[in-house]
Amino acid sequence: MADKDDVRRIALALPETSEAEDHFRFSVRNGRTQKGFVWAWNERVVPTKPRVARSDVVAIRVADRFDKEALLASGQAKFFSEPHYDGFPAILVWLPLIEVAELEELIVDAWRCQAPRALRDSLDPAAVRRTRPQAGPAATR
Repeated sequence: MADKDDVRRIALALPETSEAEDHFRFSVRNGRTQKGFVWAWNERVVPTKPRVARSDVVAIRVADRFDKEALLASGQAKFFSEPHYDGFPAILVWLPLIEVAELEELIVDAWRCQAPRALRDSLDPAAVRRTRPQAGPAATR
């Protein structure tokens, strides 16, 4: 089971990543712009009222509609979409239903979708894995 702390830890371990000051959103610098790759999902609870940020669901950028369709077609409850995201390459993920390792893979792939080529090429995959909390007695001290 993952949570927002896992999202933050994984995202901020990636090069040139920043967290928005006013929203739960992570971006990577690509040229002069920040490109978002993971953010809190804002749910429309009441029609005509502003959307409400959910702490248990994130939107994660995917490479294209084929990747999105494949995740949705997997039939796993942890992946879903809504009309607001129709035609947009992002998948919605229930954090309580996803393992941290799978979340990490999705976030790293999302970062790769938005990062400039030179930065993507310089990424050391082991650097991201080193951010995982260690299991066992040492982790509880």
